[in-house]
Amino acid sequence: MPEQPPYLRIADELRRRIVEHVWTPGDRLPSRAQIGQECGVGENVVRRAQELLISQGVLEGRAGSGTYVAEPRRRVRVVRSSAREQPEGSPFRADMKAVGRQGDWESRTDAKVPAPADIAARLGIAEGDLCVRTAYEFLADGKPVQLSTSWEPYDLTGGTLVVLPEGGPKAGAGVVNRMAEIGVTVSHTVEQPEPRQATAEEASLLGIQKTSLVTHIRRTYYSDEGQPVETADIVVPAALCEIVYEVPIGH
Repeated sequence: MPEQPPYLRIADELRRRIVEHVWTPGDRLPSRAQIGQECGVGENVVRRAQELLISQGVLEGRAGSGTYVAEPRRRVRVVRSSAREQPEGSPFRADMKAVGRQGDWESRTDAKVPAPADIAARLGIAEGDLCVRTAYEFLADGKPVQLSTSWEPYDLTGGTLVVLPEGGPKAGAGVVNRMAEIGVTVSHTVEQPEPRQATAEEASLLGIQKTSLVTHIRRTYYSDEGQPVETADIVVPAALCEIVYEVPIGH
């Protein structure tokens, strides 16, 4: 069995000290030089170990101040299910209410945005075709816990009452309900989740470290004719949220 990399060994040691209350939430860690001397490794190894624990929400880095034990945070449960969109309200708000939190979101829509190549491929349209793009920040008790950027073909909704996802009589009703208003039946959605590190912009919006792990979900809704009607990039921070997939069983 290969030997564990030194930075993982140091991360385990730092985590052990926190679990055993050698350091408690809010405590400032000793300098990297001191930890490295105690553990027989260089400062770069300690830095990598600390960056790993920061990305996991165990530690918190404060610019110009040092590294601290993070306050424990209750992770938000994010449920992904084909049965989540209901006419009577928002699934996100329902999920937040279930864990005693106030769920809300902020959005910004830009109409007639040319589709970049990857989005065009996901929507089955030509690169440069016009889309309606909406950027979302989902909030739990006023704090961001999820980002999403949605794209819909302008040719599909242009000139209708549902052209703006967050405007008009069906504002905030969700893709399935809005499409039904223009005679399009959404039959299924495909989601492709993958882990990666947050970008600088995502980290800034979510209030996390740039090295933090996130789950990036590429989601696409399809009509009953197999036509993509919306695609979105959803970003969920691993330290703040747990993702649960709820799969209905047909009878």
